[in-house]
Amino acid sequence: KLDQRGSRCSRFASMASAVLPLELIDKCIGSRIWIVMRGDKELVGTLRGFDDYVNMVLDDVTEYEITPEGKRVTKLDQILLNGNNVALLVPGGSPNYD
Repeated sequence: KLDQRGSRCSRFASMASAVLPLELIDKCIGSRIWIVMRGDKELVGTLRGFDDYVNMVLDDVTEYEITPEGKRVTKLDQILLNGNNVALLVPGGSPNYD
């Protein structure tokens, strides 16, 4: 069932205290997720899978990087993301860049 933001996993974000972290991520498979990395990168994509180290496979990815020259946006079909540099996961979210 989708909520008004179009994500079935975002409703679980409000229940995070009752759900273990890996359970929450598991409920987001197939949904859009916003990932804030350590450093100056953020990604939005469809979560296809993950492991116990929160390494993730994402499809239809948009990468946002803040550089001294400004914001750089890169579109990628699929990525394998190393979980070591993940700072924050936002189920159903996306950055508010203009």
